[in-house]
Amino acid sequence: MPAPLNPIKKALAEDRLQMGCWLNFGHPAIAAIAASAGFDWCLIDAEHGPNTLEMVHAQLNAMQGHPAAPVVRVPWGEPWILKRVLDIGAQTVVVPMIDTPEQAAAVVAACKYPPEGIRGKGAILARATNWGQVTDYDATANDQICVIVQAETHVALENLTAIAETPGVDCVFVGPADLSADMGYASPDDPAVLETIEAMVKTIRAAGKPAGIIFYEEAMYPRFVDLGVRFLGVGADASTFAPAIRGLAASARETLA
Repeated sequence: MPAPLNPIKKALAEDRLQMGCWLNFGHPAIAAIAASAGFDWCLIDAEHGPNTLEMVHAQLNAMQGHPAAPVVRVPWGEPWILKRVLDIGAQTVVVPMIDTPEQAAAVVAACKYPPEGIRGKGAILARATNWGQVTDYDATANDQICVIVQAETHVALENLTAIAETPGVDCVFVGPADLSADMGYASPDDPAVLETIEAMVKTIRAAGKPAGIIFYEEAMYPRFVDLGVRFLGVGADASTFAPAIRGLAASARETLA
């Protein structure tokens, strides 16, 4: 039995839009609800969320069998972190703060078994192989691992073409919040930041790779898709729940006043 097919990697290779949601709460119930809500993917955020490896593992289990494919954003591109996340069954990883093609190549190597990379073998003991039932995992996993790197600084901007052209990088994700901060602006909504984001997406596409982004302004989605964004984050569990629950409380108070 080979490694399961990765629908995100396949869709990106075919230039098809994949829309998804960030998961920051770290709870399996929220992950299961989001995974059945109609998204193509849901991203478990271990960079800014409270997610430990055990919490990521629990959410991957909760999402299993639901339509949305799981994605894990690691806190950093260290090989030992990527190895553990892949071993518990993640097939698509997002790696923040990639500034150079050398860093991108190192991330790819950490995600792939030799001879393509340096990933250590041990998945037979873990969820990735359903604890040994996926018998051809070592031979087939490399083809199904989807590596998405984040470009979110002025240094990454200078190296963007080389990062995108790095073999094994499946998508380059523009990080709007850190990019705006690095540029000296308070918000990604600033026209100068939006202009830079659009230029970055065009550069990524010119290098032959799909681009990704998360953005909270719905009116911008068609523009990003037209430019070539194919991995589009449209919100997060926390940013959806917080205003909704506050609105519920305010509405009830007003009704009872």
